Amino acid sequence: MATVFCALAFKSYAQDAPPNNQTYNFSVQECINYAYEHQDSVVNAKLDIKSAEYKVKETTGIGLPQVSGTATFQDYLKIPTTLLPGEIFGQPAGTFIPVQFGVKYQSSVGASADQILFDGSYLVGLKASKTYKELSIRNHTRTQIQVNVSVTKAYYQVLVSNEQLRLVNANIKQLKQQFDETAAQNKQGVVEKIDVDRISVQYNNLVTSRENTIRSLALNYQVLKFQMGMPIENNLSLKDKLEDIKMDDTADLAADTSFYHNRIEYNLAETGIELKKLDLKRQKSQYLPTLKANASYTSSYQNNSFGNLYKMDFPSSYVGLTLNIPIFNGWQRLNQVRQSKIAVLKSQNDLENSKNGLKLEANRANVTYINGLQSLNNQKRNRELAEEVLRVSKIKYQQGVGSSIEVTQAQTSLDDANDKYIQGLYDALISKVDLDKAYGRIK
Repeated sequence: MATVFCALAFKSYAQDAPPNNQTYNFSVQECINYAYEHQDSVVNAKLDIKSAEYKVKETTGIGLPQVSGTATFQDYLKIPTTLLPGEIFGQPAGTFIPVQFGVKYQSSVGASADQILFDGSYLVGLKASKTYKELSIRNHTRTQIQVNVSVTKAYYQVLVSNEQLRLVNANIKQLKQQFDETAAQNKQGVVEKIDVDRISVQYNNLVTSRENTIRSLALNYQVLKFQMGMPIENNLSLKDKLEDIKMDDTADLAADTSFYHNRIEYNLAETGIELKKLDLKRQKSQYLPTLKANASYTSSYQNNSFGNLYKMDFPSSYVGLTLNIPIFNGWQRLNQVRQSKIAVLKSQNDLENSKNGLKLEANRANVTYINGLQSLNNQKRNRELAEEVLRVSKIKYQQGVGSSIEVTQAQTSLDDANDKYIQGLYDALISKVDLDKAYGRIK
């Protein structure tokens, strides 16, 4: 019956969908795998890893030879004039003779190269860039875990909605039978019309509830597809059933006292400390000298005739070393190192606080899950009792020793028990996902 009503729910929607929309039949793990490939946040996290790889290559390139070339050309429309003392040419003192030095056309072509021989900051930066890549990988893992949780919860919501629809359909079926029997008895004068009206009210309420459930189910399918990164117009059906979901025993979880090492949040905090330590090393490396090798070669051309400009060149070249020794900069480096040390201490404190927070989260998730299981089992028993009360009430009513009000109340109690069972089922499933996440069992 649930399949039939699901089809009805999607009928009008499917008519508006493109004719080439695809159909999928997925288990929860297949939905998760699909999300890993198509969900925007996961795709972007993968791109961040690729970007981090390029960042490592960029940093590595700083230590490779840096070569640049230059080319110049000048056409002196007016050659610069220099005033020389007149005494040089035998003129009276205090006089100046204007003289033009140079030629009309000048050009040069050259190349230069620098090579780091030693730079402590570069060595630390190279290691930091690799740690940054590790950080992006762990961020990708965190994104996958978040998507896994969201998809699983959405999948379970669809399963619960299907179960809710199944229960509503079962109630409608038995209430319709009861309505037909009561209506027939009313025609025979055995029961009053008010008895028929009471059942009719309940029947109408259940039909309305079924229509609401169908619409909610259609929406829940769309939510699941959204969490997966699947186009809404695609058709999706679920392989897994509620009975396939194992409610694991949590006895082994309490014995695991180091589970927080499996949490990606803890791993990210550890990576953060590593980055802070590398920054401290970088600050300390500022005390070390740096050594670079450099070389240059230039060809210069000069002539008053543009046609003869490049017929004769005047080359120049050099090779050398540049040693930079830091001596004193007003205690700036010292205070920068002190700030970096404080940053490391703060990160270590944050890591300890993160560990305590993860333990608290796990304990809370464990308690919530146990409570949810107990509540679910209790709601199952209540539902079974409500069904039995309804069955007995109907028999008593048929035998003339009970009233229609008693049957109506029993039906209302069953509806209420079904609603609480569905809510308990959903809460238990969601708390199971939260428990798996809290103990780092979702990778």
